[in-house]
Amino acid sequence: MELTAILTPAPEGGYVALNPETGTTTQGETVEEALSNLREATELYLEEFPTTFIGRPLLTTFRVGAYA
Repeated sequence: MELTAILTPAPEGGYVALNPETGTTTQGETVEEALSNLREATELYLEEFPTTFIGRPLLTTFRVGAYA
């Protein structure tokens, strides 16, 4: 199963990783560690809460006036 991962730099260093299909979130010091931790967290979540996916999320960006 192929799912989505969104990684953002964490203020304290490393990365925060989010899977928007399930809402699982984790972190890691490197991209690889964050993805590995997200994979494990998502697998555990899906074991407990099996889910049917209807499609992949649409990822885009937008600007906020005060920060444009």
